[in-house]
Amino acid sequence: MDKIKVFSGNANRPLALEICDTLGTTLGKSEVKSFSDGEVYVDIQESVRGVEVYVVQSTCIPCNNNLMELLIMLDAFKRASAVSVTAVIPYYGYARQDRKVAPRTPISAKLVADLITVAGATRVVCVDLHAGQIQGFFNIPVDHLYATPVLLKYIKDNFNDDIVIVSPDAGGVERARAFAKRLEASLAIIDKRRPAPNVSEVMNIIGDVQGKTAIILDDMIDTAGTLTQAAVAVKNHGAKQIFACSTHAVLSGPAIERIEKSPIQQVVVTNTIPEREGARSAKIKRLSVGPLLGEAIKRIHYGESVSSLFV
Repeated sequence: MDKIKVFSGNANRPLALEICDTLGTTLGKSEVKSFSDGEVYVDIQESVRGVEVYVVQSTCIPCNNNLMELLIMLDAFKRASAVSVTAVIPYYGYARQDRKVAPRTPISAKLVADLITVAGATRVVCVDLHAGQIQGFFNIPVDHLYATPVLLKYIKDNFNDDIVIVSPDAGGVERARAFAKRLEASLAIIDKRRPAPNVSEVMNIIGDVQGKTAIILDDMIDTAGTLTQAAVAVKNHGAKQIFACSTHAVLSGPAIERIEKSPIQQVVVTNTIPEREGARSAKIKRLSVGPLLGEAIKRIHYGESVSSLFV
C-alpha cells in the first residue's frame, strides 16, 4: 500500500479523506487553486514517481471548474512520472448528454471521456453512471461501481413494512427491478404522459402501492421535479408512507423547496456530491460511499475482482 497515493481536487475533499481512512493512508499534498481570472493552477507538493496515483474528483457544481481541476491534475501527475493515474469520479458530470437527442446536438459525455483520457488517466472509477454505455466511451479500463450495497443496507435496517420499490420513469425500471429483487419487494412503475404542449402531465402507475411503504428510486436528484411529481402520484394512489433513494444529490435550482413541500418523509442519498450551503434539508439523509471506493481502490491495486463487491 506504500505504492498508492490518493489526491483530491476541491470538489469533494471530505470523501477523499474517508477513502484514505479506509486505505490506512493520508491524503497527498497538493495545491489546487484559481488565479483571479478563474484559471486553474495545480501544484503537486510531493514526489509521485513510480507510484499509483488516485485522483478523487466529482464533476459536480461548479461542474466546469471541477472538470478543469481534474484534467489539469491528471496532466500534472502524468508529467510527474506516476506509474499509473486513476481518475476516481464519484459523480460523472455531463453523463446525461450520452446521445444525440436532436439533429445538431453534441454527445458531451463522450467528449468528457476523451478529455480525461488525453489528460493522462490510465483508468477510471465511477459510481452509478447515468447511462451504462458511457463505459464504452473510454478507451481505457473503467470500473463502474454501484451504491446499491450502501442503499440496500440502509433500507434493510430501517424498513420492515410492506415495501414497494417505485421507478419514477421508464428509464429507471431496470435499476428499480434489481432493488426490488434484492429486497424481495414488489415493483411499481410511473408512466408520465403529456397529452399536449403546456398541459400538465398525466401520471399512471403500473403496479400496486395501496397501503404500502413506497420507496422511489432514482440515480440522481437534480431539480427534484420528477421525484416530487412521482411522490404526489404515489400518494394519490394510496401509499401509506413515501420515501426516496438516490445515489447522486445534485439538488440544483428549486430542488430543496420542492422536497420540503412534497409528501416525501425522507430522501436517502450518498456523499458522491458534497453537501452545499443552500442545499440542506432535514428530510435528507446522507450515506457514505467512502469505504466502498476505498475497498475498490485496494482491490485494483492488488489485482483482485471489483465486481465481487456487488455479489
